Amino acid sequence: MSASTGKPRIGADRGSWRTWRPDQLVRSSFFLIAASAVMAGLGFVFWVLVARLYTPAQVGVATTLISATELIAFFSLFGLNSTLIRFLAPPGARNAQITQALALVSLAACLLGAAYLLGLPWYGQDLLFVRADLVMSASFVVFCVLSALNQLTDAVFIGARIPQYNMLVDGGIQGLTKIALPVVLVGFGAYGIVGAAGGAYAAAVLASLIFMWRRLGFRFDARRRRSHLLVRAGFSAASYAFSACTLLPILAIPLIALHWLGPAAAGYYFVAFQIANLLNTLSDNVGEATLAEATYDPSRFTEMLRRSAVILAAVQIPASVVLAAGSGLVLLLFGGAYAAHARTLLVVLTLGALGFALRTWASFGLKLAGRLVHLVLSGVLFSGVTIGLAVTWAHRGLVWIGWAWCVGNLVSGVYAAVALLAGNHTPAPRPTPAPELATSRGDHP
Repeated sequence: MSASTGKPRIGADRGSWRTWRPDQLVRSSFFLIAASAVMAGLGFVFWVLVARLYTPAQVGVATTLISATELIAFFSLFGLNSTLIRFLAPPGARNAQITQALALVSLAACLLGAAYLLGLPWYGQDLLFVRADLVMSASFVVFCVLSALNQLTDAVFIGARIPQYNMLVDGGIQGLTKIALPVVLVGFGAYGIVGAAGGAYAAAVLASLIFMWRRLGFRFDARRRRSHLLVRAGFSAASYAFSACTLLPILAIPLIALHWLGPAAAGYYFVAFQIANLLNTLSDNVGEATLAEATYDPSRFTEMLRRSAVILAAVQIPASVVLAAGSGLVLLLFGGAYAAHARTLLVVLTLGALGFALRTWASFGLKLAGRLVHLVLSGVLFSGVTIGLAVTWAHRGLVWIGWAWCVGNLVSGVYAAVALLAGNHTPAPRPTPAPELATSRGDHP
């Protein structure tokens, strides 16, 4: 703790961070949910603005490239974002842990971004203009890195139990920057939209590093220390495998709808899923807050599980009821065709958000309890059941693909919950700081 400012610092003993406020879990969950809500609102404004400034063809190309940067960013994380929340290094090595994570993720994003560009002749003929221009190629790779770093720095704030900075950075700075840039970059065509998203990533990462420096005393530290980053490689790998399994149905189902039901049905599914997915972010936010709080004080693990379940029920159930009741009105914002063809699907996907909440709650519990085999198996079960049923039921219509999503979440959630409740409810204690590390030069207050 800094004597002059009274602010917690990364290099300080985490015991000095013990400034419990009432309902800290509720507070953390609130800020993470608020960040997601602000991002969703500003994101909606961004796409409305883009639709008015750019042609549909340009928007189509840009969304493909932006989706690619986000997917590459995900695969570049290797689960290190969860590790930075669950296994904080000893005080003297925390700066080194974050520095190593930033470096590893940046390198991975560079390599994957370059590999994506090299493979464009096989799967992205319409995107070859990016590879043909050196500036566009280099900037695309940089945008992949920035997108990954943005997610990684989010994890630092969650682990430090100050998620209000996520709301400020992601919800405010990144969202407002993204809205401002399309007007400036309209002359660059489709890549102007990509540049707007990339500029927003850059603003968010820069702001995060400044806040980490001022609020947490973070300094880049390239020295080798006991950072627990490689020691916890098993946890990172399991988190990564689980996340990859949960991502597969999101990528596969639109393709299944396109193949079996045609492009219009795929479009209806995309819009309905994007709306319903706003409910799913509520579960993810509460889960991340629970991971941070139970890590901070492992003795409260069981209490945190109970409280997070109550919070999820209190937030998710009313939100699902409201969205299901207003599904037709929400879809009318996108056009009458969406309200006519996707309303029942949206209601089904909204119901599936309850199964998603169960799966998310149990999965974060398994992470905390160290039951990593069950964590990965629950992800494999979700992916296999969802994709398998979607292929089997696709010929029956779009609504049945929605039911496949619901059943996959429910089956995986029940399995994960049973595995969690049947096991030991006490997670391993967080590492005890070594005295020589806690007082390392440059890391003490």
